[in-house]
Amino acid sequence: MKHKNDRRPQRSSAPAQGGPPRASLRQGPERRWDERPQRTPTHELLYGRNAIREALRARRRNLRRLLIATGVREGGPVAELTELAHVAEVPVVEVERRALDELTEGANHQGVALEAGLYRYAQLDDMLALAQSRGELPLLLLLDHVQDPQNVGTLLRTADVVGAHGVVLPDRRAAGVTPAVVNASAGAVEHLLIAQVTNLVQAIEELKEHNVWIAGLEDDPRAQLFDQQRSDLPLALVVGAEGPGLSRLVRDRCDFLLKLPMAGHVASLNAATAGSIALYSLWRRRAQGKA
Repeated sequence: MKHKNDRRPQRSSAPAQGGPPRASLRQGPERRWDERPQRTPTHELLYGRNAIREALRARRRNLRRLLIATGVREGGPVAELTELAHVAEVPVVEVERRALDELTEGANHQGVALEAGLYRYAQLDDMLALAQSRGELPLLLLLDHVQDPQNVGTLLRTADVVGAHGVVLPDRRAAGVTPAVVNASAGAVEHLLIAQVTNLVQAIEELKEHNVWIAGLEDDPRAQLFDQQRSDLPLALVVGAEGPGLSRLVRDRCDFLLKLPMAGHVASLNAATAGSIALYSLWRRRAQGKA
């Protein structure tokens, strides 16, 4: 859903006294100078060029300002960001690099950040409705207390690649949609429906009521090889946390378990790699019509 962007009064484009002169932009919106951007309770700071590009493309958030660090080259990716900001009517503001360093807590922001409204979570019904509108069987990803932002970002990126209809995250002891996760997903988050639920087991039961089959990814003697299970079903793949895997209550409510065959010396893959392989395989086999 597109949300109307904030329209704020134009300020003078002159740099603050003592600040560096405003860098010129040959194309795109006028760039203004701001000595120190601030966090607010209703906005967060997205960073990383890919993440910002997708947020500007998707325009699902309330987009406030595009911040560009002094000295960043204006061509290439940055020019694309300023043009997208112009199309979305988002002001472009120049700031000191050290201010971005502090606000992003030392993250690799690549010289750009975007003040944006907080991520708006979806509902399970939204995901099922999306599958129906596409004329497709539901394909969902459920994360059972995966806490590492990089792993969550990787799995969300894969979910977007395969056209998953939604992702479900617990709201406790798990990574939510934070700027770090948005960056790790290369901005894929901005195109996904993601629900944050209080109780993952209850969410599974609700999906079962809508005839969605629950497949748990687990290295367990009872598990079937991931490419031997039917894929022509409404499916939700559950990926467990790094180390402990699926929690007992979640595992008990899975309709079946899947595992990946291994031939090397390392005992297992990490959650993001294993989940991405399994999710991609389910989607690919379904697309090819192989059951």
